[in-house]
Amino acid sequence: MSDMRIKLPGTETVTLTGQTIDKLIRAGDGDAALLYLYILKTHGQKTSSEAAIALDKSKGWIASAMAVLSRLGLVQLDDSVGADAGSNSAGTGASSDTDPYPAPKEPRQYSENEIKNEILTGTDFAVVVDETQRRLGKILSPDDLLRLYGIYDNLRLPPEVILQLITHCIKESSTTGDGRAPRVSQIEKAAYVWEREGLFTLERAEEYLKTLEAKKSVRGEIKKVLQIKDREFSPTEKRYADGWIEMGFQTGAIAIAYDKTVIKTGGPSFPYMDGILKNWHSKGLHTEEEVKEKDIGQRKNNTRSYNKQGTHKHGEPNREDIERMQRLLDKTKEE
Repeated sequence: MSDMRIKLPGTETVTLTGQTIDKLIRAGDGDAALLYLYILKTHGQKTSSEAAIALDKSKGWIASAMAVLSRLGLVQLDDSVGADAGSNSAGTGASSDTDPYPAPKEPRQYSENEIKNEILTGTDFAVVVDETQRRLGKILSPDDLLRLYGIYDNLRLPPEVILQLITHCIKESSTTGDGRAPRVSQIEKAAYVWEREGLFTLERAEEYLKTLEAKKSVRGEIKKVLQIKDREFSPTEKRYADGWIEMGFQTGAIAIAYDKTVIKTGGPSFPYMDGILKNWHSKGLHTEEEVKEKDIGQRKNNTRSYNKQGTHKHGEPNREDIERMQRLLDKTKEE
């Protein structure tokens, strides 16, 4: 298959080989394809953090997509190159000081025969395959088996944790997706998140899932406050909401911020709300009571203080104003 030349606006061009296109198509991973196009466009000169901002994605999303590209042989992950998201020498394995979500090291390449032997010899992986097929309601394809074995062998997630992960992904797909069973590629992405979170025991995994459920419940309350009905948060809205949750805001304070935003801007504006809440966060105000007492209450006190200095009740001039006016009148008469 010949090379395909993609023309971009202006003088920019990007070349993809037919072999590369075939790999991306067979992988069936839109996230990986999107990231690969970004890498080509930027000539591999951007960091994973810059890629996350440009694509409006999380660093975890970048790491997962990068891992897929690495498995396809389209990029090479180099731990010595900081957090670069390069093309054929993409280094996303930064230290935790520079990149809190580094991509995993380049996984070992597996052969189909190797995986077949694992299944035929009755290892723990064979049990994982049987249970995964039962829960997903389908026979895993060779590509599915490669991904699943990578979770088992490269990420070193224990069998019981992998099955807990699959259960979680099925539940998520039923509530937020189209109701169909999740693809193994989706499970693989979630597995990289679990690996980064250090969920290598069933206890840690269950604790993590409880935290997710609690956060999801608070998100639901925030949606009600923002009057968002019959739809989920967009990825950007979700990041804002999660940020407010992590800062410790209760829904009562968020409701006040929403009301102030609507009055000021004429409608909901997440960036404007975020500015209000970050200001309150810097003051240590996170509840409805704290905001009313120390922010709104302080403003009222400032207004009353100003009024006391300038006028009495009902707008009457105070004594200082009267004396000043009298002096001006006396001076006029003298002239």
